Amino acid sequence: MISCFLFSCAAAQTERAALIPLPRELSWRNAVFDISEARAVYVSSDSLRPLLARFLPAGLKRLPVKKGVPGKLADRSVYIMLDHVPASVCSDEAYQLTVSSENILLKANTPHGIFNGLQTLQQLLKGNKAGGCAITDYPAFSWRGYMVDAGRNFQSVSQLKQQIDIMARYKMNVFHLHLTENVAWRLQIKKYPQLTGAASMTRNKGRFYSVAQVKELIQYCRDRHITLVPEMDMPGHSEAFTRAMGFDMQSGRGLEVVKNIIREVAATYDVPYLHIGADEVHITNKNFVPEIEALLDSCGKKVIAWNPGAAKSNKTVQHLWKAEDQHYKKDTTGKYIDSRFLYISDMDPENTVVTIFNREFFEREQGNKSLLGAEVCLWSDRRVAGQRDLLVQNAVYPALLAFAERSWRGGGYSGYHFSIGTPESERAEDFKNFERRLLAHKEQYFSGLPFNYMQQTHIRWKLLGPFNNKGRLDQPFWPEQQPGSLKAAAGLPVTGGTVWLWHTHFPLTSAWLLHPQEQTTWYAYTRFRSNCAGIVDFWIDTKDQSKSGADATPPAGAWDYNKSRIWINEQLVSPPAFQYAGRKSGLLEEPLADEMHYIRPPHRIAVKKGWNSILVKLPVDRFDPLKDWQVPPKLMFTVIPLKKAAGLNRETREWLFDPGP
Repeated sequence: MISCFLFSCAAAQTERAALIPLPRELSWRNAVFDISEARAVYVSSDSLRPLLARFLPAGLKRLPVKKGVPGKLADRSVYIMLDHVPASVCSDEAYQLTVSSENILLKANTPHGIFNGLQTLQQLLKGNKAGGCAITDYPAFSWRGYMVDAGRNFQSVSQLKQQIDIMARYKMNVFHLHLTENVAWRLQIKKYPQLTGAASMTRNKGRFYSVAQVKELIQYCRDRHITLVPEMDMPGHSEAFTRAMGFDMQSGRGLEVVKNIIREVAATYDVPYLHIGADEVHITNKNFVPEIEALLDSCGKKVIAWNPGAAKSNKTVQHLWKAEDQHYKKDTTGKYIDSRFLYISDMDPENTVVTIFNREFFEREQGNKSLLGAEVCLWSDRRVAGQRDLLVQNAVYPALLAFAERSWRGGGYSGYHFSIGTPESERAEDFKNFERRLLAHKEQYFSGLPFNYMQQTHIRWKLLGPFNNKGRLDQPFWPEQQPGSLKAAAGLPVTGGTVWLWHTHFPLTSAWLLHPQEQTTWYAYTRFRSNCAGIVDFWIDTKDQSKSGADATPPAGAWDYNKSRIWINEQLVSPPAFQYAGRKSGLLEEPLADEMHYIRPPHRIAVKKGWNSILVKLPVDRFDPLKDWQVPPKLMFTVIPLKKAAGLNRETREWLFDPGP
């Protein structure tokens, strides 16, 4: 590896802390508080002591904690108070934080608000120094959740806690644990131990959560002001139930067993909600869902269910999962949670962050008593070889940070956008600001943890096309035949390391092509400048495998099934030698091995001193995902150099990209 390429220090690019989520009101002051010189922590109530014992920043835990707040604030002290903080929404989570050279003052309406303020204070610290600022902050949405499907792929309690810790750090407040599936029932039910017997499971056999473990997780969440929402899917996704019990859930016997299960769960766990799923199922017993709802209501539990799904009571919270569902706009009495296009396992890492950041939940700036908020979801239908693969193959932590920002700040952009936006647009500038903070957090807080996201807002391309290929995907056109003319050619300017020209869910989703056409070929061209010659690592790909399905592996000697090609400095880049080249679609029990660029070794490409060219060819035949829904056409590509070159741009130490006019 050549010595002229260095990792950048994103956090060092700014003197001010990179805060996520960005506070609602923030003003920086020319002051610094040195916590190594602090004398004491004053609290307004002894009830705050347990919270501070757990979550006070490490540098302050050495200080004595004293009851009472003097009329005059003493120098070199920290004050944490329950006091009135104005907030237009979610006042129970609001806080104010002021840092001066003399003291730190944190006040909130509730302990939850104090907890939120402590998370911000932790991010403000660089070593022992906290930058001067005045913050007033509260979330736009009261429901800011993360769902984990532990039914299909079991995760240990320790790995779940790791994710809960990240949620807490970024002020997310709902952990939705999907516990039952066709492959396994993973919630211990003492009355029916056969449900969690290995014989009834087809994946991760014998792995389930005991009563003690679930109670432990509930308390772990509660300590971090997170509500745990267990989900038992009923009556659909219940093949494991049928194998264990010997009868269908919607049968008369099945309904009685489910009622017994609910009574046991409601009596065992101190949780306010129970999610019943109730989607993707043919209803044969019309009384099933109404009777389950009525029982849960009598047990003092609020019901959540997926929508679309079985017909439900107007008291049940509707959990949206399809973009087509807009009926909530006319419903003045129901309550809703938004998870539309928030499935991490459907997206590649770069556009996971872009798409989530762009979202405008419910097409509103902020929530209300009806539109509670949103959940980002980890559905991995496909079996993984090991539980950590769930965090590696899905951009979980980058997604959580993007979601935390958007669900706390509110706002966003109408529609579903798989593009950063044109360089001059507000959306692109907004995302560039977030990306800077995201990369600072990656470097500062995620060492040793999977964090599959690379800087991409500096990467510029121009798209050339469309060329009519008449269904002949390997037909060449002038961009590959006359590469010397590419620099001067006019094209459509686009930005990003991963670029979607067209998305599978078009026209619901927007990508770079406003009017995509079938049987066409597009080319993407750019140049990047290096100060020295050598070997550079690249992320390179022309598709992404959905983890919530089972896409076929590309054939041997090809990047994909569309005959895409890539040249760097006019030299054809060879596709990966896939371990399972040509593996058929639909094989959910076969784990992914090296199908995506972010789970295999990077391509090592020779670059020359000065300008280097990149050309990507992207043919497509028909936009027909129904032809084989496991191999949906994906008109996209990724090309990202992973190292940054010292001396190219000394302010940012990033690659300089220039595709020409």
